[in-house]
Amino acid sequence: MENQSPNRLRPFFENIAFEREDNRMVINMGPQHPSAHGQLRLILELDGEMITKAVPCVGYMHRGMEKMAENMIYNEFLPTTDRMDYVAASSTNYGFALAVEKLLDIQAPRRAEVIRTMLLELNRLTSHLLWLATHALDVGAMTIFLYAFREREYILDLIEDYCGARLTHSAVRIGGVPLDLPEGWTAKLAAFCEKFPSDIDDYEGLLTKNRIWKMRLEGVGVVTPEQAKSWGCTGVILRGSGVEWDIRKEEPYALYEELDFDVPVAKEGDSYARYLVYMEEMRQSTRMLKQLIRLYQESEPGIMAHAPRYLSAPKEQIMTQNYALMQHFVLVTQGMRPPKGEVYVATESPKGELGFYINSQGDPYPYRLKVRAPSFFHCAFYQEWMVGLYLADVVTILGNSNIILGEIDR
Repeated sequence: MENQSPNRLRPFFENIAFEREDNRMVINMGPQHPSAHGQLRLILELDGEMITKAVPCVGYMHRGMEKMAENMIYNEFLPTTDRMDYVAASSTNYGFALAVEKLLDIQAPRRAEVIRTMLLELNRLTSHLLWLATHALDVGAMTIFLYAFREREYILDLIEDYCGARLTHSAVRIGGVPLDLPEGWTAKLAAFCEKFPSDIDDYEGLLTKNRIWKMRLEGVGVVTPEQAKSWGCTGVILRGSGVEWDIRKEEPYALYEELDFDVPVAKEGDSYARYLVYMEEMRQSTRMLKQLIRLYQESEPGIMAHAPRYLSAPKEQIMTQNYALMQHFVLVTQGMRPPKGEVYVATESPKGELGFYINSQGDPYPYRLKVRAPSFFHCAFYQEWMVGLYLADVVTILGNSNIILGEIDR
C-alpha cells in the first residue's frame, strides 16, 4: 500500500531554484553528515570546487519548544530549555529563569547569584572545549580532541557533584538555585582554576603556530563588521570581526558587574581570529571563576528568593507549616500567575546573544514565548558566508561558527 504520509519539507525544497550551467554541480551536504554538527542540510552549487551558491535547510529536529512553553506552567518548562543548547544547558536554564524573574519583579539571593554565575562560566568552558575539540577534529587534528575532552570531563565532574547531571543540568530555578554547593566543592574548583591555564597553553602549543592549522583557518570565512551586524551575528563571530560587544559588559546581569575581566576582540574577522578569541575567552572565564570562589565565601546563606505568591517555601517550612504545604501544592499543580506584561531578557551564552521574550496575560502559562537563538542567525548567514569558498572550507566554517541545531530547530 502506498505511503500516504506527506513530506512536509518537500514543497520548500522543490521551490529552491538553481539555474546552473552545465559545468556546475549541485550537491547535498547532510542532513546526516559527520561535520554538520547536527541535522543540517546544505544545498551547495559548485563551480569545480568553488561554491557559487549555498542554501542552509533546517527543521529536521523541530520539536515545537516555544509552543510547548505556551502549554506548560513556567516551572514545568524549565527542564525543556536544557534541550536547546545541550552542551551549555545552564545558560539556557538561566536565560529563561532570568526572564521570568524580571516578569515577577523578584531578585535571587546573592549566594544563588554567585552559584549561578559559576555554573554559567563552567558551561562556557565546557562549550568552548567541545567546540575546540570537534573543530580541530573536523580539519584533521586528532590529538587536541583528547586533550580538550580531558579537561571537559573534570568540569562535568564538578557540575555532576553539584546537581547530579552532566549534560542536561536543570541546575537553575526561577528565583534561585535548588542546592547550595557541597562541602569541598570550591576547593576542587580552585584546583582546576590553577591547572587549567597551563592546559590552554598546551592547546595553543599544538595549534596556534601549527602550519597546517593556520593554512586551514587563516583568511578563510572572513566576516566584515558590516556583515556581522547586518546578519545579526553575536558572540565570538561579532567580536572576531572587531566589534567589542559582550552583554556581560554592556548590559550586566548576575554578578558580572562586580567581576574583573576583559572582552577579547580580534580585527581580522577570519576563522583563525575567532579561534584566538575563543582561547582568550577560556582564560577570562577561569579568571572570573577564581573571583567567584572568594565571593561565595563572603556571601550569606540563602539560595531562593522569598516570594510566597510565586515560589515555594524552603523544604523545612513545607514539612512543618501547613500554609507552606498548601501553597506548595497549588504552585506545583496549578502554577504561579505572573502579572500581565511582556519582557525580553538577553544573556551572553557561549554562542552569542540568547534572548527570551515572554508575553504574560496573567495565566499560569505564557501567552507567547519566543527564543532568540544565536545559532539560528549564524546558520542563516551561511548563504552569504560560504559563497566564494572551496568545498573543503565548508567544513572549517561549520566547525568554526559553533552552531548547534538543538537551538536552531527548537
